[in-house]
Amino acid sequence: MTKLLVLAMLGLQPMSGYEIKAMLEMNDAQRWAGVLTGSIYNALKKLEKDGYLKIASIESNGHRQKAIYEITAEGEQYQKQLIIECLGSSNINYPTDLFSGISLAYQLPKEEAIEQLNKNKEQLLNELLVVKSGMNIKEKVLQGEIPRLTQLIFEHMFEIINSQIRFIDDAIAILKHEM
Repeated sequence: MTKLLVLAMLGLQPMSGYEIKAMLEMNDAQRWAGVLTGSIYNALKKLEKDGYLKIASIESNGHRQKAIYEITAEGEQYQKQLIIECLGSSNINYPTDLFSGISLAYQLPKEEAIEQLNKNKEQLLNELLVVKSGMNIKEKVLQGEIPRLTQLIFEHMFEIINSQIRFIDDAIAILKHEM
């Protein structure tokens, strides 16, 4: 995923590693794409070695130099290949820790199990606020013109978070009545 996003950023315009990192951080790529921004520099080295990008120029700023990268024709083809792989990949992430905890919750005092589920729910509510904030920032940056597919991604993220909150609420209701 890191390689794909690096190539996508360079498809917009030539950039330095720092600029790519800043763009991905601004777009909260770690949250929605699982990309750790620290992995960008390793991806840049590998992509350059494989001929998918090249150094377009070296800029000097005092005693520091920074490489400005640009995507190659091979990199554009590789990016398309990665997009195809992503679109064809089915990846369902179940909250396995939560599932395991709920299936064994009967081993705890009811109040303790409910307290932990409420903590989980609070984290999900905070996540919902963070994602909403990210959407609002993106909307401001794009002057209200969020692409429809990006809107769809945000809607799906909200749906996933809200679904898990409802699941926890249902588990709490069962614990209150059956334990």
